[in-house]
Amino acid sequence: MSIILWLIIGGLAGWIAGKIMRGGGFGVLGNIGVGIVGAVIGGFLFGLLGLSHTNIIGSLIMAVIGAVVLLWIVAKVRKS
Repeated sequence: MSIILWLIIGGLAGWIAGKIMRGGGFGVLGNIGVGIVGAVIGGFLFGLLGLSHTNIIGSLIMAVIGAVVLLWIVAKVRKS
């Protein structure tokens, strides 16, 4: 069950981050990929700040923040 939850949260986080950063999504698989990688980045960043999440909403917020950071980094690298 947790893998399905990861995919759902990853898809939502990727879609939300896509809306925030470019105004559009990346397709189902792209959103899931961006969301899962964003969750890893968000978990790392939250750990550095000493923050943690305790529920699904916290996980989603952390994944969205990480995905936005990921998309921002990708945009900066593409401009270079």
